[in-house]
Amino acid sequence: MSFNTLGLSAALLRAVSDQGYSEPTPIQRQAIPVILNGRDIMAGAQTGTGKTAGFTLPLLQLLSTSVNKNGGRPIRALILVPTRELAAQVQENVRTYGKHLPLRSTVIYGGMNFKPQVDRLRKGVDILVATPGRLLDHAGQGTVNLSKVEILILDEADRMLDMGFIRDIRRIISQLPAHRQTLMFSATFSDEIKRLAGDILKSPETIQIARHNTAAENVSHVIHPVDHSRKRELLTYLIESGNWQQVLVFTSKKHGANRLAQQLNKSGITATAIHGDKSQSQRTKALADFKRNKVQVLVGTNVAARGLDIDQLPHVVNYELPDVPEDYIHRIGRTGRAGNEGEAVSLVAASEMGLLKDIERLLQRNLPRIIVPGYEPDTRIQMLPQQNKGNKSRGGYKSGPRRGSNTCSHKRNGSAGHPRAYQ
Repeated sequence: MSFNTLGLSAALLRAVSDQGYSEPTPIQRQAIPVILNGRDIMAGAQTGTGKTAGFTLPLLQLLSTSVNKNGGRPIRALILVPTRELAAQVQENVRTYGKHLPLRSTVIYGGMNFKPQVDRLRKGVDILVATPGRLLDHAGQGTVNLSKVEILILDEADRMLDMGFIRDIRRIISQLPAHRQTLMFSATFSDEIKRLAGDILKSPETIQIARHNTAAENVSHVIHPVDHSRKRELLTYLIESGNWQQVLVFTSKKHGANRLAQQLNKSGITATAIHGDKSQSQRTKALADFKRNKVQVLVGTNVAARGLDIDQLPHVVNYELPDVPEDYIHRIGRTGRAGNEGEAVSLVAASEMGLLKDIERLLQRNLPRIIVPGYEPDTRIQMLPQQNKGNKSRGGYKSGPRRGSNTCSHKRNGSAGHPRAYQ
């Protein structure tokens, strides 16, 4: 099947072709015709499946072919997303695919000056991409009017609920017309998600691309048992010996991300950090530098687990395992996207074995353990169910240095932060 068979206009097909795409992904094949028919949908799809284009393309088609009966230029489509990074990337998709259409769009999120956003809204936009908190700020100031919205899209709905936005979402929905088309996209379907869907969707078409809580099949997993105090050494060794040029590394806390980035830079590996305490301009620059290969390593907290669209990212490293098993799936979803292969590496200390078992229970499989020679943990980490000690892994690591100098202490902490910090 090609995009030509989905009922898209010549202007949209041209924009798709400009991006080098010829065949739609499974989520695009299933979602686009349903959306074009005006149906509500409840779509389950993991990251990297092309879901953003799956709703952006039919949204642009519907707005460009339907007559605006409201006069002026009111907001006709609202796309709600959980984080600033995802908001910026969705807006970029809207702009890219809509470049041959006479539609206006803008994005609003926290961390940026309020007045320029107000100025853009007053000029009139057809499509608004927003995070819940900043949108409610504008609604409270009377600078945004949602009474003419025809299409509502909730992207990564499960993440918005995980971040505590359920009340914000319901407040926003209360300001929308009852008669509208609603599209919900979510990687997982918790009971709370299902309740929300039942309240806001009307006879939705259910589309399920990936099984519930499953990791991408083209991502290989490896667990390297190591002492907490030697994680930074091992990470440095893996990057240098494997000649890794683009690595996304996850820590559990913001100050840990800052410290690790500083330590890597001192070791001669270019690195930068991204998390909720960074200003929006800092976060935008960090991501841009990483995408352009100006830095090898982007160190982030779970704020980076969703929404970062990085082409052909080969390596994701869990410097510390997440407390919530589902976050492991969202983290490694940054690699192995759009048919590309990727590798998910986790550095696991003895105290994290319980978290690892929870992850394996969720994945319904055991992940291979490989001790890198020279980094054997002092505390014998339970190697069952797979005893796999040696000098060879999927990446073909050579024997590393023996225990000695340049160790660093790294205490594991839980994640924290108010939801607004991520908007």
